[in-house]
Amino acid sequence: MGAAAAAGTWKLGDLEVNRIGYGAMRLTGNGMMGNSDGTPIDRDAAIGLLHSAFEQGVNHIDTAAFYFSPLRSANELINRALSSWHGDVVVVTKVGPARDPSGEWITRARPDQLRGQVEENLRQLGRDHLDVVNLRADGPRTASIAEQFGALAELREAGLIRHLGLSAVLPEHVAEAQAIAPVVCVQNSYGLDWRRADESGLVDLCGEQGIAFVPFFAVSGLRREAAADQEQDARVRSVARAHGATPAQVRLAWTLHRGPHVLAIPGTANPVHLAENIAAGSLRLTEEELAVLGEPVGPATSPRTHG
Repeated sequence: MGAAAAAGTWKLGDLEVNRIGYGAMRLTGNGMMGNSDGTPIDRDAAIGLLHSAFEQGVNHIDTAAFYFSPLRSANELINRALSSWHGDVVVVTKVGPARDPSGEWITRARPDQLRGQVEENLRQLGRDHLDVVNLRADGPRTASIAEQFGALAELREAGLIRHLGLSAVLPEHVAEAQAIAPVVCVQNSYGLDWRRADESGLVDLCGEQGIAFVPFFAVSGLRREAAADQEQDARVRSVARAHGATPAQVRLAWTLHRGPHVLAIPGTANPVHLAENIAAGSLRLTEEELAVLGEPVGPATSPRTHG
């Protein structure tokens, strides 16, 4: 089963995954998100990192066609890694936002453009169908997603997609989507320092409806896309010392303690950090420690970002 099984499992529809997964956003090197002066990750090293994740029990990978740097594509690296791996791995991708070949962001896709984005993911991943596709609500925060989600539901009926999910949404978006087709996961920014999904009731809503809640940026805290490095929160450092753990592990464990339906998709290109992230699934925080960590730090709202 591997170390990733320590936190237990959850089902994305009929696809059972370990609660500790892997986010592919950092897989393409420092040039991800359009920064062309970054050093591309070595291809063989990237494949080796993914195989290491699989060997440690990771069977849930989060990706997107817009996760690319000048010389690397996360989807294509995942495709190559899976072509030489014989275990079952659930690949979750997302559509809605897009980047042109030079890396510039494009206005969110119209409903009639989503099929092209789905087909782009199919080509890059080498699949005939996609396990899970999340619709990223990348427009005005309260705008309806019905037309876009409805277009994806049609592709699900056509057999191109197995299950549907949502990303960067409000509770009313979940209700809107559920009226069209089943939602198996909701992926939002959430962590010890960013509690908007608690304040809106979204985390509990997902638990009540059996929907996986999948935080992104859970480790980065106030630094969002930045990699976890110097921990500024004394409470996190204190709990980490008590367990002989890293602050990043404490942050991941905190999110996993939020409920059995909460998953984790930390991303890294560092094999040591990968092992540490996976090991966080076995970290058990006491009620006292959870109480110490409980009060949010920083602003209650967060900027709109791509994740």
